Amino acid sequence: MSADQDPGAVLPVRTSRYRRTGRHRSAHQLSLPSDSPALVLAVPGSARPESIDVAEHIADMAAASCPGAEVRIGFLRGNQDHLDDVLADLVIQDDTLAGVVVPLLPFPNPEVDQAISESVAAAEAQLLIADPLGPHPLLAEALHARLADVGLARAARVGRISIVTETAADGVIVGAVGGEEAVQAAEVVAVLLASRLTTPVAAASLNDPGSIKDAATRLRQAVPRVALAPCMVGPELTSGTLEAIAALTSTDCAPPLGSHPAVGQLVAIRYGAALADPQIAAMVARGKTASAHLATSNGDAPSASHAETPPTITAETPTASTAETPPASAAVAPPADPADAQPASEEGAEPQPAPAPPAQ
Repeated sequence: MSADQDPGAVLPVRTSRYRRTGRHRSAHQLSLPSDSPALVLAVPGSARPESIDVAEHIADMAAASCPGAEVRIGFLRGNQDHLDDVLADLVIQDDTLAGVVVPLLPFPNPEVDQAISESVAAAEAQLLIADPLGPHPLLAEALHARLADVGLARAARVGRISIVTETAADGVIVGAVGGEEAVQAAEVVAVLLASRLTTPVAAASLNDPGSIKDAATRLRQAVPRVALAPCMVGPELTSGTLEAIAALTSTDCAPPLGSHPAVGQLVAIRYGAALADPQIAAMVARGKTASAHLATSNGDAPSASHAETPPTITAETPTASTAETPPASAAVAPPADPADAQPASEEGAEPQPAPAPPAQ
């Protein structure tokens, strides 16, 4: 009994316990002010019905993780809801950051990245381009779930009913859309997925069916049945492409990630990581300080030294891709389950605003 406890109390009084809000509680649950920059989803391809449905579900999940931030969707092709038009509609206010563009891509894709950069460069508003969604343990979790959905793997959690019988795959190919950098990032996810499935997993490019065929040949030297797990949201490839690749390589194919909850969580994580960049914190603080000076100076505009417009900045956050990974042909099955791993370092401390310039 402590010295300050009431001696007449029958039992000691325990103070209430609570969980902190914001990213301290969960990496994808952000605590944001009401005037936070917009979160703009950049979706590959055009606004097809299936792409719209997937993007809207992901936007809803991201909005639930980012209360206070407006979530918009922009497509990179076609005339409907084009990214250029979505960015042009953002509110421009002094030097304040207007939006963060989050590519709806698990891995880098030169063609898509170039299209997003051109749209951002043409916009008048201050914008930031976030990193792709992966590599990240959440992608391995989502791939595991998609494989289990069609009986190609055991259920990701003990509580789920597994329909796996003799149809479970003995080896898996993680398919990535993009170039060599995308395949290298997919190798990280392959290692994480292998630790969940305890089966050999390799990475290959979905843009090169020969790459998928080679990976399947290598895996079949060790295991009899190989499945393809496309690590893509869906709009990256045209309809029917996955089916054609599966038929060409004689592999069973799981569905794309689609609107799996992990995708929405990763969108929120990348948005929060972009805002945590110190340069962005300085930009936001500078814009708000200039607005305050303008409001207190009877309409006089702030001097150029207090309202310098910084160039568009692309967030560069450390990812797991910097780690050494085994070759794609390696059969990797470490015992640890990465589902309990802590998120990557981009979900770090809250950004510290830059000191305000002296009043004129």
